[in-house]
Amino acid sequence: MNQRVKAAVLREIGAPLGIEEIELADPGPGELLVEIEAAGVCHSDLHYLQGGLRCPLPVVPGHEGAGRIVGMGPDVREGFSIGDRVALLWRPNCGRCAQCIAGRPIMCELGPVQAQSGGLLDGTSRMRDSHGETVHHLLGVSCFSERVVVPERSVVYVPDDIPPEIAAIAGCAVITGVGAVRNVVGSCLGDAIVVIGAGGVGLSALMGAAAAGAHPLIAVDVDEAKLSLAARVGATATVDGRDGDAVEQVLALVPGGVAWVIEAVGRPETMASAVSMLRPGGTAVAVGLGRVGQTFDVPINELVQRQKRVVGSLYGSSIPQLDLPRIFELYRSGALPLDLLLGERYPLERIGDAFEALQHESLGRSIVLPGA
Repeated sequence: MNQRVKAAVLREIGAPLGIEEIELADPGPGELLVEIEAAGVCHSDLHYLQGGLRCPLPVVPGHEGAGRIVGMGPDVREGFSIGDRVALLWRPNCGRCAQCIAGRPIMCELGPVQAQSGGLLDGTSRMRDSHGETVHHLLGVSCFSERVVVPERSVVYVPDDIPPEIAAIAGCAVITGVGAVRNVVGSCLGDAIVVIGAGGVGLSALMGAAAAGAHPLIAVDVDEAKLSLAARVGATATVDGRDGDAVEQVLALVPGGVAWVIEAVGRPETMASAVSMLRPGGTAVAVGLGRVGQTFDVPINELVQRQKRVVGSLYGSSIPQLDLPRIFELYRSGALPLDLLLGERYPLERIGDAFEALQHESLGRSIVLPGA
């Protein structure tokens, strides 16, 4: 039986989010009804609100969330039960397409279906507004809502001892940053690594690199409070871009350049700086999303003669069903101090305040609590 829930709805690019009561359909075959316990406020959501990234409108945003299963459609095959706690994934994986078989499930063919259609895996929505008009899903998640319907391929089980706020951010910011270290950088014991951007993703990358033994580990940002937090999560040195050229400051710390730079901002100027910070043979890993169509310049001869590389990493190039349980275990052990990432909590009705704080570079990951 369909139900009515409160959700934040974006109807026009640049307009404030409105809190509306929408109709949520029952889960269909292979789908789950999840009551949202916590949802992270991510810069990618802000890109959608401001038009830097595009999706069908109207839409319920939110792609970084966790909750509890309260309903199940027929033919759910992944072993889930009512009451299970889950983290939501904005990139499902089918396990059968060429990308999944090749070990790249984040590039699964199902992902673009949800992203482009504003629906679930069949391309249709489970949400309607009070006039009966379609309200779209964002990346198949839409967790700025009291409850959501999601495909079973879009969730990962969360143990009961993991706080909901940690489970929420683990499903996007943490797996993106830690995954970039684990799955792209790989073994880096004693390697010099720079992380540009000390937001949720960048701080997660710093934690992952610290746990892997990278040294020196340098955080670059333009916010003193964020750099202070970066030092708390493992950075051995910090560079404030307001104090002069960040590239020169990094090269003063590591003459000749560093082995790896993880760029977690998504701006042309910081991507260009990342390449300039590399030693010969070094690699810049781009994890931050920019506006659609943005580009950056790379000196061709520097790329060729110094054999530098630039690679992209979506969602930490991860296998969420494997990587998220490992992240939870590292959190339990203290190797990933994820509680330091958590910022202010907001009820759903104050989600506009959460995004206002995000634009003013709030410290830590703001959390929306739809049930508060």
